[in-house]
Amino acid sequence: MMAAGSSQQAAEQFPVYLVKGDDPSLVNEAAHDLVAGLVGEENPSLVVEEYAAGEADVASVVDACSTQSMLSASRVVVLRNAGRMGAHEGEQVAAYLKDPAPGATLVIVATGGAVPVKVTNAVKKIGRIVDANPGAGRARTQWIAERLRSAPVHLDRAAADRLSDHLGDDLGRLTGLMGALAAAYGEKSRVTLAQLEPFLATAGSVPSWDLTDAIDAGDTARAIGALRRMLGAGGMHPLAIMAVLHTHFSRMLRLDGADVATAEQAATVLGVRSSFVAGKVLAQGRRLGSARIAQAFLLLAGADLDLRGATALDPELVVEVLVARLSRLSRSRPGSSNRARGVARVASRRG
Repeated sequence: MMAAGSSQQAAEQFPVYLVKGDDPSLVNEAAHDLVAGLVGEENPSLVVEEYAAGEADVASVVDACSTQSMLSASRVVVLRNAGRMGAHEGEQVAAYLKDPAPGATLVIVATGGAVPVKVTNAVKKIGRIVDANPGAGRARTQWIAERLRSAPVHLDRAAADRLSDHLGDDLGRLTGLMGALAAAYGEKSRVTLAQLEPFLATAGSVPSWDLTDAIDAGDTARAIGALRRMLGAGGMHPLAIMAVLHTHFSRMLRLDGADVATAEQAATVLGVRSSFVAGKVLAQGRRLGSARIAQAFLLLAGADLDLRGATALDPELVVEVLVARLSRLSRSRPGSSNRARGVARVASRRG
């Protein structure tokens, strides 16, 4: 999702940008798109340096802007949580902006509080302020419509209206919801109101096996419903959900390729008392096969990285996408390979 006017800003290449807004997730998303436009076709690892106010010395940010890169003609320095800057740090940034280094672009991400006035005034003089707020009334409606047009799935009119009403002012969830829908139904799919509702519903909590049973059955709607109830009424943290899912698939991995024929034997291998539970794990592991068990661990590893800061998405939306992908995996064509089994074992050990 491109922040309003960010492609034009990237072309003009101002020496500084201030990305601000009321919703931190929308601010981070707009900053991400802005930086992508500034980097263009270059390798981000060679061009971009990131710092967080309150964690890094602002003097280091100024030095990064002033130091010529040995590997790229341009450089983009991102200062996140800029609202945590104190008055003295704000003065340092404002002083740098009086004579910014050529070839350097400073992107100030205004989350974490109020950005010092001197910094804002300096940006107004030589740079550009990117407002990540979607606006109200007609502007809000247009903002949602533009993002739905570029979304990976197509919502019918009833679903689009329901989504707009459901989100209210929490528009930062839109991108994550679209990703979850794409993971569940496939990119470019048409999503109806009935298909959308399970991603919006809230109710009382459910036991963890309701979630894993729904995933094993490939029932995305039921799995998402169980997940949201566990997160909502159940009060479970997304990392706790990850632990449940990792344990579930780790049990399948332990039985994959093992000389196990019965539920009782599976229970012994897994070290669980219930042969019923072990029998379900054994049956599902056989249905999936080695290749799809490996894919499940790759999905788990990716979601774990996202929860630890690899994405600006809300953690609850990260696990929604994961659950949708895992349940869809249960519906895909079975297959197995020795290489996939090895990938799964490596992913399991790293998890």
